[in-house]
Amino acid sequence: MEDKKYSVILADGTTLTDLSLNGNNFISKVALNPSTFDGNCCPVVISDGEVSENHPNMALVQITTPVEGEYWFVLRDRTDEELKAIRDRSDIEYLAMMCDIEL
Repeated sequence: MEDKKYSVILADGTTLTDLSLNGNNFISKVALNPSTFDGNCCPVVISDGEVSENHPNMALVQITTPVEGEYWFVLRDRTDEELKAIRDRSDIEYLAMMCDIEL
C-alpha cells in the first residue's frame, strides 16, 4: 500500500507538495523556512488528493531541523480566544494611531 501524499496551500498561493503525514506532523523533503508561514496561514487548504480541508486561521507550531534530510512541520487551528486577542490588539493599535499615542 502506497503512503498518501498531502499538499498544503498557504494564503499567498504557496503550495507545499509531496508531503507525508505522521500524526499531526507534515514531512517535506524540501527545505522549509518559518518566514514562509509568517502572516500566510489565513486561510490554509490541506489536501490528500481526494479531500480538501479549508482552515480559515492557522498558525505554525514548529519546523524541526532536518531529520535524515526531511523537514517536519506542524500547523494548528487558532482558538477563538486567540482570534479575539488578535482583534482586540489590532483595535487598540488602530485607536492609538488615530489618537497619536505611542504604545
